[in-house]
Amino acid sequence: MFYGAMKLSLGSLLKVTFRPWVEGLENIPKEGPAILASNHLSFSDSFFFPAMLDRKVTFIAKAEYFTSPGIKGKLTAAFFKGVGQLPVDRSGGRGAGDAAVRSGIEVLERGELFGIYPEGTRSPDGRLYRGKPGGLARIALATGAPVIPVAMIDTEKIQPPGKLLPKLMRPGIRIGKPLDFSRYQGMENDRFILRSVTDEVMYEIMKLSGQEYVDIYATAAKRQMAEAAKAEAARAKAEARAKAGGEAGTPDEKDGRPGG
Repeated sequence: MFYGAMKLSLGSLLKVTFRPWVEGLENIPKEGPAILASNHLSFSDSFFFPAMLDRKVTFIAKAEYFTSPGIKGKLTAAFFKGVGQLPVDRSGGRGAGDAAVRSGIEVLERGELFGIYPEGTRSPDGRLYRGKPGGLARIALATGAPVIPVAMIDTEKIQPPGKLLPKLMRPGIRIGKPLDFSRYQGMENDRFILRSVTDEVMYEIMKLSGQEYVDIYATAAKRQMAEAAKAEAARAKAEARAKAGGEAGTPDEKDGRPGG
């Protein structure tokens, strides 16, 4: 009931305010389990996408959203539960991945829709990054559920990093045709099969989104960008110090007279 109330209130607000467009809704099954595999451009993806569907879709979210202390923490937890998010502790390496897989399987075994971002994190620059095979492919092969590729369009432009107020513009959603991986069922422990399944899904997302594809993980790209920014800041600081030292000189040097 809470999900329905949140969907009605928040979903209606998003539809009226931003007027998102959607293509391919007919590819979402009327009933039964399915995995919705989407690119990830913005925090708002998990709100815009479910708002446009008639059926409930469940995503996983960081456990911190559900365990923060105080009134604000309780309100945040209630909000995320209300919009169909499940808490998963992502700090435990392989164990965290296993927890996410178990959560996805449970959702699908109930005959529901499970949403997942194969990139594992938001794109740092709007490009599409390599999908992680440990979640999407394992869940698909363990359950036999069809995988439906989804492309979010322009959601990152609504509220770029550092901007407090969102920009009023129309984001879009393209939903592709279901992909059947039943031919690989029972092979979820074969890393080559997992990689193949994941890459096929990412290729379909790329075709739907029109994004440039980058064959590295988004987490690695974020580390590289952070290191590059740190190196640039250090270089700029060193240049500023050198410039300040050169401009200081000695009083005699400034007057053009030799010192001593």
